[in-house]
Amino acid sequence: MYFSNFKTNYMKILVIQQKRIGDVLTSTILSNNLKKKYPNAEIDYMCYANCVDVLKNNPNITNIIVLEEKVRKNYTSLFKFIFKIKSSKYDVIIDAYSKLETNLITLFSGAKYKISYKKSYSALFYNYNIKRLKNGTQSKIGLAIINRLRLLKPLIEEEITDYKPKVFLTDSEIESAKKLLHSFPIKTDKPTFMVGILGSEWYKTYPFEKMAELLDYTVQTTDANLLFNYIPKQKEDAQKIFDFCQPETQQRIYFDLYANDLRSFLGLLSQCDALIGNEGGSVNMAKALFIPTFSLFSPSVDKETWQIFEDEKNISIHLKDLKPEIYKEFDEKYIKEHTFKYFDEYPIALIKEKLKDFFQIIR
Repeated sequence: MYFSNFKTNYMKILVIQQKRIGDVLTSTILSNNLKKKYPNAEIDYMCYANCVDVLKNNPNITNIIVLEEKVRKNYTSLFKFIFKIKSSKYDVIIDAYSKLETNLITLFSGAKYKISYKKSYSALFYNYNIKRLKNGTQSKIGLAIINRLRLLKPLIEEEITDYKPKVFLTDSEIESAKKLLHSFPIKTDKPTFMVGILGSEWYKTYPFEKMAELLDYTVQTTDANLLFNYIPKQKEDAQKIFDFCQPETQQRIYFDLYANDLRSFLGLLSQCDALIGNEGGSVNMAKALFIPTFSLFSPSVDKETWQIFEDEKNISIHLKDLKPEIYKEFDEKYIKEHTFKYFDEYPIALIKEKLKDFFQIIR
């Protein structure tokens, strides 16, 4: 059932997407398409505090609502938060997260239209329960995108063609990034690559020595400037990868050319020629800035969901593409528990060959 009789002159919509930066950025396709369909709507977006920066300056989002961790973990605070949401009188809630805290937020919101994914219990909380397409479904844009677009089916009847997340930077943020970049002795006649040297979890991180070998190959092939992307608590591990690199590579790494916050990182990333490294949030951010990407998937990360927007300038390598027979024999849990064993199954010569092709394409 579509909202054929819904008043389109004004309504309030809340999009909920908790979890990591990549998830939150990907779900902006909901607000972007809703604003296109209902230009007079007020569209708010709920997320965790660490993800706010990827939503800032998005013209399709009216307000960003933060669900703080201290609120989530205290039932009294959570219910105060829930009734604050109720007082906002939303007409529509789209819950792309669908866990207990957001189930309750939606249930007590008073919204007439409550949309989420179909689960065994979801009918208790939502009146539009959308079935996810299952893993194994083939799609050029990835199930992470396809399943989110399915949440819009009750609201948008037309085919959706604008399905790529975007990051919106201000002119001043871009200028600040250029100044930071030029404050270091960067070789301006050579490409500059951001390197996602570490994944968000141990099992999403390509082994340090092998990553260093790929960086050595990158410098040998392109003489590029390399910027390391890491958060403060990862600095020790970032240093280990640096130490594994050849001296010639170390000279091309600007280890201290570092953004202190996510918006500054996005500005810096926008000035790079490409991002290479571990698949994760930084890859999603690069794609949202239309920066070419070359990424390595952890063997246990779901390929069909997150291998999105693949083309000649966005290339990824997943063990399932190389050795699909492994996934017929073992499940995701087993592969995750033996992550480094399966990272060894990635032929580094093949990765280098694909890297070389990538560098030629983006040159």
